[in-house]
Amino acid sequence: MIKPDFEKSGGLIPVIAQDWQSGEVLMLAYMNEEAWEKTLSTGKVHYFSRSRQKIWLKGESSGNVQLVKEIYLDCDLDTVLIKVEQLGGAACHTGYRSCFYRRLKDGKLEIVGEKIFDPEVVYGKKT
Repeated sequence: MIKPDFEKSGGLIPVIAQDWQSGEVLMLAYMNEEAWEKTLSTGKVHYFSRSRQKIWLKGESSGNVQLVKEIYLDCDLDTVLIKVEQLGGAACHTGYRSCFYRRLKDGKLEIVGEKIFDPEVVYGKKT
């Protein structure tokens, strides 16, 4: 079976999660081969946390799971685009629908995204 070339970049590849209906880019994270296999076998997106050095199921704490709809690999097999159904409405750990909820304008960031939940309530701590 075709799979990403994990060796090319030291075992981790970038993964873009995109809403399968609207096309909105929700987040960018990383996968190792184990996260890739878990994603394929469960139909739920798993990532590799670089800060925690472990596999995590997106939404395991918040309930905002990503269901796989389609998977695309780029021409070099070293980047993945996953079109997902975002359960719970929020992909970002800060509570916003997308991790790209701020726009740079006149040298400042302005919030343009929709906040879905309060991370202090969901995670019990500030993010």
